[in-house]
Amino acid sequence: MKKVLLLLLLVFTFAFAEAQPASENISSNPEVSTNYSISFENAAHHEAQIQVTFSNIALGETEIRMSRTSPGRYALHEFIKNVYQVVITDSQGNILETNRTDPYSWKVSGHDGTIKLSYTLFANRGGGTYAQIDETHAHLNIPATFMYMPSLANQGMEVTFNVREDLHWKVATQLKHLQGNTYFARDLQYFMDSPTELSNHSTRSFDVDGQTINFVLHHNGTEAELDTYFEKVKKTVLQQKAVFGELPQYDYGAYSFLACYISNASGDGMEHRNSTILTSTRSLADGGLEGNIGTVSHEFFHCWNVERIRPQSLEPFNFEEANMSGELWFAEGFTSYYDDLTLCRAGLIKQEAFINGLTGTFNYVWTSPGRQFFNPIEMSYQAPFVDAARSVDPVNRGNTFISYYSYGSMLGLALDLSLREKGLQLDDYMKLVWTTFGKQEKPYTISDLQNTLNSYAGKDFGDAFFNNYIHKSGMPNYKRLFDMVGVTLVQNTSEIGFGAQVRKGVVTSNTTIGLSAYNAGLENGDTIIQIGEYVLSDALELDAVLKNFKPNDVTKVVFERFGNRREATMTFVANPSYSIAVSETKEKPLTKAQKKARAAWLESKE
Repeated sequence: MKKVLLLLLLVFTFAFAEAQPASENISSNPEVSTNYSISFENAAHHEAQIQVTFSNIALGETEIRMSRTSPGRYALHEFIKNVYQVVITDSQGNILETNRTDPYSWKVSGHDGTIKLSYTLFANRGGGTYAQIDETHAHLNIPATFMYMPSLANQGMEVTFNVREDLHWKVATQLKHLQGNTYFARDLQYFMDSPTELSNHSTRSFDVDGQTINFVLHHNGTEAELDTYFEKVKKTVLQQKAVFGELPQYDYGAYSFLACYISNASGDGMEHRNSTILTSTRSLADGGLEGNIGTVSHEFFHCWNVERIRPQSLEPFNFEEANMSGELWFAEGFTSYYDDLTLCRAGLIKQEAFINGLTGTFNYVWTSPGRQFFNPIEMSYQAPFVDAARSVDPVNRGNTFISYYSYGSMLGLALDLSLREKGLQLDDYMKLVWTTFGKQEKPYTISDLQNTLNSYAGKDFGDAFFNNYIHKSGMPNYKRLFDMVGVTLVQNTSEIGFGAQVRKGVVTSNTTIGLSAYNAGLENGDTIIQIGEYVLSDALELDAVLKNFKPNDVTKVVFERFGNRREATMTFVANPSYSIAVSETKEKPLTKAQKKARAAWLESKE
């Protein structure tokens, strides 16, 4: 009889497992030991009420804490500052003894294997890092919203979003749907990486090779505007897929753009494993149809580069300390190179506009004195101090820092054109990095990137690029590289490089190392009274005065500092900036080789 019963039990179990889709087979999930419930009765005052039940806890002291960081950000953000009315009890509702040894956590003892937690969250910044709750939406970045128990980090989590039905809210998230408004995350890392938008939003979707790309939009515009915009999104997705040859395998067969284009949001974009946050105050009708698509392009490229092509230095992501990586020139910077390149290939930016648009970033990177202090790896190390980080003391970053986004984008441009000189291309290098590391979910190091380039383009080429431009701060020969694709690069040496921002005679910025104002000893806060024979006044401002001088002219400058009048000698130096433009004219058209090279670089890859 026992054998018969056992056989029947096995048959029933097998049949039940077969009947459930693999993605919905809850029995295969890790044990759920954290259950959240969040509600928004006081949304008008930016508050959420959160209840948590932690179960299966080992007896003895345990810790509950709030994250200090957020995936995709590298600085500390101290989300605990917006948490209050904290109550911690056992399963029977008895208040538990707690000990606070730091601002971020509670040490809890005397529990019975279950701990219940409740607290109020204040949230009013809608972007890629924080949370925002009001009567338009609940925009939830998970680290800014939910406290957690580190000892349960590897176990499953469930969350129920008690939406405001009176406001017609719906749930949009990469979390796995269970039933109703309850969702599942397999562990803390996935939960923290899963932003969620609760609002009266609209959704558009399309299928790519059996996977679904969703565009969720919370805005105050029309459905027709969304339809028009979604066509641009689709073109962007397909051009980026063409770079790598395939989409990543999304965990639940879908990727979701979570967009809020509303006046109370903050402009931002933040990548996640199977989704991204896109926020802008610019509506589709008010410039967003053109102005917002760049963030779409940047963040979607991240689903390969940084989410799966993952630096070893960010794996696993640390929720208790700042996250530092020397690879951000590649993870963020090469992604920045591809965002506008993708739009150009998709026909959303004209080729001439793309080329002219390189000028600002090019000058920011290659005329900056920062290169004498840090190479691209060391610039990447600065992320915890600059990536939405806050401080009150003055800094000298205008002279010492170059954004790894910008620096990396210009290095991506240089590598792409350098490879094209050899009959190769950056697309194929990125694809090789993808198949070697990203597709295998094998984190990489800088040495791995160099060795992969060596295997693709040859050791001499790869070593020269990394040794000169990554481990050092050299500038590639862009004049030669641009000429290959019919682009001119000219340095504006006939103009003066003054090197300071001046408003009504007052220097309002740190002066730039190596330029005229710095060399003369001028500094932030000084008031310029006279240059040469010209006295500044409301009727005669600095720009008008400087037109009377040229590079290498020497004159006196009179200024006031801390109430004292001073005089110094100023030698005007040349403006170090560059102009970038297409080179073809009616009189001098592109050669066949230049036309072919530019087409291979900028035309559609589908």
